[in-house]
This record gives sequence, structure tokens and C-alpha cells, in this order.
Amino acid sequence: MNAVRCATPDSDANARLQVFDWASIASELDAQGCAVLEALLSPQECQALASLYARESCFRSRIVMGRHGFGRGEYQYFRYPLPTAVADLRTALYPRLVPIANRWNAAMGLAVDYPDAHAAFIQRCHAAGQQRPTPLLLKYGTGDYNCLHQDLYGEHAFPLQVALLLSEPERDFSGGEFVLTEQRPRMQSQPMVVPLRQGDAVVFAVHHRPVQGARGIYRVNLRHGVSRVRAGRRHTLGIVFHDAT
Repeated sequence: MNAVRCATPDSDANARLQVFDWASIASELDAQGCAVLEALLSPQECQALASLYARESCFRSRIVMGRHGFGRGEYQYFRYPLPTAVADLRTALYPRLVPIANRWNAAMGLAVDYPDAHAAFIQRCHAAGQQRPTPLLLKYGTGDYNCLHQDLYGEHAFPLQVALLLSEPERDFSGGEFVLTEQRPRMQSQPMVVPLRQGDAVVFAVHHRPVQGARGIYRVNLRHGVSRVRAGRRHTLGIVFHDAT
């Protein structure tokens, strides 16, 4: 890989994440299964990341959704080493989400406990044969969409992930809303549309989360996707914290 070609501007990811109220974010995740980090990236940073899509050397594989029944559009998985901005965000976001992930697993009676540092979790993934990086860039055009799904790539899965919108709604594209659905036991699915602007990130549950009910805590199952793009082009950066088999 030519690491220079995939370089993005250096940024202090820890500094930019410190401005957010993580106690409030944790409360939103507990209540809704998602939370928005507004203006995490600048328009210039979004454009730099979106421009990487044309550089094949940055990626390990390209998926055309229509060939697999995933929807319409396409995405590419980055190869290691990740672009600087992507690697820094992945490393800096993880420890802020670990307390939530461990608390959720304890509430749901799951024995899995996640280490404090992302590098230690990746070592766990790699030891189990999950060695392929999962951060990705997605590209949608007019008429494209992403079916509801879960990003589970092997035995080890971190229960939270992040999507960053790199395009500006109503300027670069229309439609293409980020959608979550939540299935509670013996109830119909609840849809949620998460409004995002360019540079906003949404943190959301990958698979399931705990919910307090009248008789105690129970699990709800979540899926996410993107509604049909009515016009224009939409780019998204996805940050998944576990690697793939």
C-alpha cells in the first residue's frame, strides 16, 4: 500500500472529542440507542475523506450492494494502515464508548468485557482470526439506498459504532436519511430517522441494547440503513471498532 496517497490531515482527535458532554451522550444512547456528535469534522475534512474513494490503493475490497441484495450503491473497506484521520478517530472514540459497552453487557447478562484501549481489543480480534479492517467509505447516487442490517463480522463485536456524514444534505444530495429500527419483544419495530448535517457523526448500537421494562431489563434488537437518495451524491465514513474474519 502507498500510505502517502491515503494520507489525510493530521488532527487531534482527543481534543475535538473533549468538547462533547459524554455523560449526556451516554444517557441518549441508553434512552434511544443512538446519539449525535454535531460538527465532529469540518467541511474541508469531510471533502478530504470523501476524495479518498477514488484511490483504489487505500482499500482492501469494494462491495456493490446490488450484487448481494444489500440495496443500491457501493462501499469500500479501508486497508491497514488506515488513513490518519480515520485511525485517530477510531482510537480516540473507543475508550469513551467502552464504559457504555461494558455497562450494557453487564445489564444484559453478557460475560464479555471490553479492554480500555482499542489496541488491546484489536489484538483480541486478531487472535480469533478477525484481522481485516472494517472502517469503510460508502457512496450513494440517485436512487441508491442501504437495506437495514447489522455490521457483525465475527465472534468478537463491539456493541457501538459510528457513521459520519461527509456530504451536505439539500446541497450535495436529497433524501438519503440515516434510519434505525428497534425491535422489542412481542412488539412491532420502531423506526427512527436521525437528521445529520455534513460533519455530524451518529453513534449507535450495532446489534442490541438493554432497555428497562416493568419487569426488569430486556434486550432490544437494532438494525440501521439509509433511505433512498432522491437526487445527488452522498458519502459516509463508517467506523466499526471490531475487525472482520
